[in-house]
Amino acid sequence: MLATIGLLSTTFGVSVASALIPVISVEVFAIGVVLNGTDVPWWLLAAVIAAGQIGGKLLHFYAARGAIKLPGLFLSKDGSEKQPGRWRRWLEKFRTNCQRRPLWTAVVMLLSAALSVPPYAAVAVIAGWAKVSLSMFLITGFVGRFVRFGALAIAPAVIATWI
Repeated sequence: MLATIGLLSTTFGVSVASALIPVISVEVFAIGVVLNGTDVPWWLLAAVIAAGQIGGKLLHFYAARGAIKLPGLFLSKDGSEKQPGRWRRWLEKFRTNCQRRPLWTAVVMLLSAALSVPPYAAVAVIAGWAKVSLSMFLITGFVGRFVRFGALAIAPAVIATWI
């Protein structure tokens, strides 16, 4: 029992860390846990990883909204208003689309969370900037991440039954 709690706590910590630091791979960690032969059910492992991932991505989401003050390294040096460039115009158009078409927004966020296409790290930032509702971000992100890591957790067992 204590070993299971320790494993789940470590899994949660690695999940949060991987959401914040791109070079940490929670996928590799999860595969290692599953191949090591754990007694933790696949759905519990997937839920813990999904919760950790969403917890980490919430920092990106809130930073993009301006709710978290970023260090000076990430801010404009002179603070002056710049002319909107192509990237800024695209982001403004994306923000408008998110507000006008919430179903489209939910589908894009769900697919990104599950498949990482487009990359979920970028979508988390853009969703915060575009003022996507917190509930939509949490629900689509958790469901998508649960599907992603649930599939990853059961993959070795499925492959073993085929061989």
